[in-house]
Amino acid sequence: MTLNPNLPIPLAPMNNEPLRLSEQLAQLHLSFILENHQPLAAQAAREQWSHEQYLGRLIEGECQRRQDRCVARRLAAARFPFIKTLDQFDWTWPKKINRPQVQHLFGLGFVQEKANVTFVGGVGLGKSHLAIALGHAACLRGHSVLFTTAVEAINTLAAAQAQSRLKTELKKFLAPTILVCDELGYLPIDKIGADLLFQIISGRYEKGSTIITTNQIYKNWSRIFNNDSTITSAVLDRLLHHAETVIVEGKSYRMKDRIEEP
Repeated sequence: MTLNPNLPIPLAPMNNEPLRLSEQLAQLHLSFILENHQPLAAQAAREQWSHEQYLGRLIEGECQRRQDRCVARRLAAARFPFIKTLDQFDWTWPKKINRPQVQHLFGLGFVQEKANVTFVGGVGLGKSHLAIALGHAACLRGHSVLFTTAVEAINTLAAAQAQSRLKTELKKFLAPTILVCDELGYLPIDKIGADLLFQIISGRYEKGSTIITTNQIYKNWSRIFNNDSTITSAVLDRLLHHAETVIVEGKSYRMKDRIEEP
């Protein structure tokens, strides 16, 4: 049978509209609207919303769900060992810390400037807490972040170098907007490790922000880099060109209960 081109194309029966709408919403991956368009339609009828109000609620919910999923993906990609926030930090414990300086960092202006942040202090003073909290805040604001310890980064790159994959693996440390490098200086680094760590810091110079925690003041950093004054100078030159240094002093918070025992 030949259809008459002058006749209108027949529409699907109206009783199939809800099913067709659900299929289309699923195909477009509009999960919030798919799950909520009917309940919100009932609420709109009860409360006499306008069409614009009803549509606005649906779109707002869909946008929020997508934003939440993006944040969840960034947090998963960051590989934080645990989640910490600035609100959880105990300001009363460190003997010395510049609280306004730290709070200013959470405005994330340093990220726009591609500047670096170094938390310097002894063990158990909350340096990792603050570094992770800063990375977490950046994730919530839409920035890509990667957490690693200095030793983990070196071991990863050393293994890649042995398999002729150094360039590929190095990109993983250079790509994020922020790299959090924890525990620099806690374990000795040989010459190969020093060279690899230098490649990370050099590669990120003026391209992204690096957050470092360390128990060594800068004048002792040659100890970190296998007593190689050349690499040490080159690292500090790139790291400190655009940088904020936060000094934390006091006794270990993890020893707090023992310290306070009579």
